[in-house]
Amino acid sequence: MSFPSYPNYKPSGVEWLGDVPEGWEVKRARAVGVFSSSGIDKKSVEGEQAVQMFNYLDVYKSPAKTLRYSDDLMWTTAAASKVVEHSVSTGDILLTPSSETADDIGHAARVESVPPNIVFSYHLLRFKKRESHDAAFLTYCFNAAPVRSYFESVCTGTTRKVLVRDDFKNAPFAIPPLAEQTAIAEFLDRETGKIDELVAEQRRLMELLKEKRQAVISHAVTQGLNPHAPMKPSGIEWLGDVPKHWAVVCAKRVASIFVPQRNKPELNTDGDGVFWVTMEQMRSEEVEATNLWVSETAAKVAGTRVLKAGAVIASCVGTFGLATINTADVIINQQLQAFIPHNRIEARFLRHCVISAGNYFDQIGTAATITYVNQAGFENLPLAVPPLEEQRAIVAFLETELAKFDTLTAEAQRAIDLLQERRTALISAAVTGQIDVRNPSPKT
Repeated sequence: MSFPSYPNYKPSGVEWLGDVPEGWEVKRARAVGVFSSSGIDKKSVEGEQAVQMFNYLDVYKSPAKTLRYSDDLMWTTAAASKVVEHSVSTGDILLTPSSETADDIGHAARVESVPPNIVFSYHLLRFKKRESHDAAFLTYCFNAAPVRSYFESVCTGTTRKVLVRDDFKNAPFAIPPLAEQTAIAEFLDRETGKIDELVAEQRRLMELLKEKRQAVISHAVTQGLNPHAPMKPSGIEWLGDVPKHWAVVCAKRVASIFVPQRNKPELNTDGDGVFWVTMEQMRSEEVEATNLWVSETAAKVAGTRVLKAGAVIASCVGTFGLATINTADVIINQQLQAFIPHNRIEARFLRHCVISAGNYFDQIGTAATITYVNQAGFENLPLAVPPLEEQRAIVAFLETELAKFDTLTAEAQRAIDLLQERRTALISAAVTGQIDVRNPSPKT
């Protein structure tokens, strides 16, 4: 599907905008609206007015780049004069002026519906459009790839990327007449809405595949591969009945538990020493290498213990049911613990058991600011353990079956990537006049 071009174009004077349709004007954002900041943070001060506010994540995580009032908006306090001055209105555009990476700055979301006295955080910048401009169109302009590339090129900072007010003011837009702005925005609302729904369908498919994948693992490591095997009660509610010839034991009967030292060692990127492993590596089947190391000297200074190859490393805080096997000696951080298998259990089989036991860890975890499972929780993990030969057969079966799920999941992710690329290209083409969407019937 393709769309026609405009009949005539003229040079925009801006390299990355290229030619724009005749009748369009190239304007800096400062000529299109007014920017302001609020200075309102999340700290509550006694005696000030209690208010709700939009914050950075509301803008950044808004899938359709529109903002609506919700009871979940953050509460804070502000002086009454600030509430009056910095309350947002329908049509205001909120932008993210700083972030840890350049591609996360300059995101824009339009306020679509809001009651009185809702303010915006000091982490955001507000843009109020001037008359004769369409807020939805301008939001698409801010989020279009060319403008985002401009933001990435002018931002400053090392540990945190920042856009100053003038960076926003100098952003160049290609502006058509108001009626055409509205037509383009309505077109993009329709077309991006269709794309977003297709993306949502692929995400739902990925969640379904994830659930089915988990079910296949759980069934294999608790009931085995023989549907006719005699069964017995395991005595553990979530394990249910297990094959009669399997042993039901606590993990400490078949593995030793490894708990890392609390002191974080000094890390290096020079390849000196032993690999440093964190939660990031838990979604892989095996940890072969990382990009951080701990030298022998640093390990001694911190009193750090080395985990020998062949262990099953698992998360002990936050998200449970994540596990990997280290194929080399490693040092693990405090969010992880490990099972060192004895000769009664295969590491790969044990890994699948740990993955299937997420609910167990959730139930026994202790929560303060984050849920944590201690060494005893790992030691007392109930396991249904078949003979070694059967463990190996189950592992081989799961490798074949899970590869199918992984293939389907990868295909769904590729579809999402292509849809998002099309979405980005469509927005950029429409707001720079590379396609004419005034006639809603595209060429095929």
